[in-house]
Amino acid sequence: MTSPVLQTVALACERDLRLLFENLDLRLASGEMVQISGPNGSGKTSLLRLLSGLMQPTAGEVLLNGQPLNEQRTELARNLLWIGHAAGIKDLLTPEENLSWLCALHQPASHEAIRDALAAVGLRGFEDVPCHTLSAGQQRRVALARLYLESPPLWILDEPFTALDKQGVAQLEEHLAVHCERGGMVVLTTHHTLSRMPAGYRDIDLGKWAV
Repeated sequence: MTSPVLQTVALACERDLRLLFENLDLRLASGEMVQISGPNGSGKTSLLRLLSGLMQPTAGEVLLNGQPLNEQRTELARNLLWIGHAAGIKDLLTPEENLSWLCALHQPASHEAIRDALAAVGLRGFEDVPCHTLSAGQQRRVALARLYLESPPLWILDEPFTALDKQGVAQLEEHLAVHCERGGMVVLTTHHTLSRMPAGYRDIDLGKWAV
């Protein structure tokens, strides 16, 4: 069995004095995609935040390459790309300015690379307009353009298909699958039924770990 890059051991999560799930064991190796499913309130977003180091577990631990996640902040930053349920962009900045700012936090990208990424998500001609003038779907595409830049191998995505049209959904499905087929990894939540999945796809239903 391939050694996991990301792993949870007996993970538990409490929110607002309510235990959402416990004893969750998860393994993610190169080339794999894990979809987190479950009813509303089952802790899907909380689990993604735990895997991204944005929250601390109530019990258990998250491991990155076999070592505790909270001891590897620098390594995590090099390996992880996180896109939350909100687009996470600044309304007053342009798409190009947003990507420049976001990339500068981890992996700076050239002007040309950013323009190419925006073109890849259908935003050619919108590079220099304030993001508050864009539709919700276009704002989502600005955030997703990060996936078309030189990026870390591990992508953790919370409802990435939100506000996308049919063409955008199909394109994103293809891009995620190709990323895994090239050795990357994806953990995502979505209410969308995927029609394009890599060989290493599996679903984890948090309802099975509910308390």
